[in-house]
Amino acid sequence: MVDIKHHFIGLQADQFRHPLDLEATNSLRQLPGLDLIIRSVLGSTAEQVFRFNNLASSVLVGDRQLPHLHQLLAKASTILDLEPPDLYIQQNPVPNAYTFAMRGEKPFMVIHTSLVEMLTEAELQAVMAHELGHLKCEHGVYLTLANLLVLATNTLPVWGTIIAQSMQEQMMSWLRCAELSCDRAAFLVSQDPKIVMSVLMKLAGGSPTLAPLLNLDAFMEQAKTYETLSQSQLGIMLRETQTAQLSHPVPVIRAQAIWQWSGSQEYSRLLENKHSEYNLKGLSKGGWRNW
Repeated sequence: MVDIKHHFIGLQADQFRHPLDLEATNSLRQLPGLDLIIRSVLGSTAEQVFRFNNLASSVLVGDRQLPHLHQLLAKASTILDLEPPDLYIQQNPVPNAYTFAMRGEKPFMVIHTSLVEMLTEAELQAVMAHELGHLKCEHGVYLTLANLLVLATNTLPVWGTIIAQSMQEQMMSWLRCAELSCDRAAFLVSQDPKIVMSVLMKLAGGSPTLAPLLNLDAFMEQAKTYETLSQSQLGIMLRETQTAQLSHPVPVIRAQAIWQWSGSQEYSRLLENKHSEYNLKGLSKGGWRNW
């Protein structure tokens, strides 16, 4: 069996960026001096603080340290036509992964051990690719601001909290849109929507013991039910209330979005300009079109 992996040579972020992300990011770019303020206030200082903490309390992946993870990241970076960031594995019971990047500084990625334990190798690579999507789309500056605003609402006086919460709502709205682009980056690397959907299902209700038992078809039927219930006036209100303070769209929405994009003309056009690499890991089954 032959596994075909397409490398998207010269890939540009706007070739796969979700339209909601494009609209939200352009809105942020209209705020005068926002990028400059964040970089000048934080700049290399924040990068050095995080790097110092990671070196002290995480494991830096490399060709001599967890080399299989190093190769997964290198492969994902090649497919997205991107330089790989540093990768740290951190002991943490909460399944999560995140990326830090200030323009002009060395980016890094952190993945929690609980996430590694719950996912297959292909799914873990999709998580890496999702985080690489933040780098490809240059989300780093705004991601930093979003994280700071979450912290600020817990530490500022009342007047400052009100201002921070207002800005936080705008940033959370942007971040939810940005995450949809990063899910697309994950799919560009996995090149099988089932892998990305499975990650989302496991993040919704998985564990090391439950993850192998979960049924993706049943989860997507659940997504259909959610979509149907969301069409009513009450459903629309509940959906907006549910997602207003979230940093990510809910997993069923993200899974549906990837399935739909996998069959889109936009994705097909990307496949027209690619380089293919062949290996012997098994045949990719391509898009899932039956939901």
